[in-house]
Amino acid sequence: MPDAAATTTKMQSDFRYRLGEFLSRSGLLLGLILLFIALAAFAPNFLSSRNLLNVLRAVAFNGIIACGMTFIIIQADIDVSVGSAVAWSSALLGVLAIKLGWPLWLAVIVVLAQGALIYSGAAYIRVRWAVPAFVVTLVLFMSLRGAARLITNAYPITPFPDSFNFWGGGYVLDVIPVPVIIMLATFLIFHFISKRTVYGRSVYSVGGNEEASRLSGIRVWRTRIITFALTGFLAAFSGILLSSRIMSGSSNIAEGLEFDVIAAVIIGGTSLMGGSGTIFGTFLGVIFIGLLGNGMVLMGINPFAQEVVRGLVILAAVLISVIRVQGGTAK
Repeated sequence: MPDAAATTTKMQSDFRYRLGEFLSRSGLLLGLILLFIALAAFAPNFLSSRNLLNVLRAVAFNGIIACGMTFIIIQADIDVSVGSAVAWSSALLGVLAIKLGWPLWLAVIVVLAQGALIYSGAAYIRVRWAVPAFVVTLVLFMSLRGAARLITNAYPITPFPDSFNFWGGGYVLDVIPVPVIIMLATFLIFHFISKRTVYGRSVYSVGGNEEASRLSGIRVWRTRIITFALTGFLAAFSGILLSSRIMSGSSNIAEGLEFDVIAAVIIGGTSLMGGSGTIFGTFLGVIFIGLLGNGMVLMGINPFAQEVVRGLVILAAVLISVIRVQGGTAK
């Protein structure tokens, strides 16, 4: 009987593990296909080329940041401040380039650099004093948005040169939005980093077992700082692109962006416990979130109900992740 019970338990754990693996790897792609078919059938004008391109442009700004967020969550951290970082970067760009009259190229370089530096500083606090990443980034969430409104008085700063609009509002070959090209390039770069570099492997190792990583010679502190610096850089970059899109430096943009980004990463299969996740999964998660939001708007669903649906989708993604982890642990 004990042998039979042990066999049954093993079969159950194997089933949970395989179910979790299937749902996390294939379930999202299948869900994305089914969502697309459903929206094509029920959402007015969903299949129009203009609408689909607008969806891709809209998710591009979040998708760029989601690459860095994927690495942060894989290394068992979290960042709730990227929306505020986007707003701060946009506001700072407006102040430097318009109010102070700096050359636009120089203002862009400074904004990108400060994004990486601020997040490097936050990461240093995280590793030096073992402050939870949630706490450190919560401080950034509050202070960066406040600083952005302070330097702009909460008013948009305009105008940028007309040529600047190309990066956020222009098209390649008069068809593909420029931000979409930039997003795809960013995903490809981070996919390469995750698969082909020592740093990429270190991120997974740190998230899987920090102490074992340290004993094996990985500089955990350096890995965490680099990851946060990359995310700060991407948030600043997205802030610049959004400024180009709306042609102003604004402290009021990207409200709630951090939650959409985190949701896309989780839906994409990255474990909140750290140690697992893929850039490709995050890409699918970004597209899924974008299509879901667009479809609900086209169908006229109540905005409050839309929030409920997004929350349930995130809960389902977390449960799938838990099933996968528990099944793997039992094995």
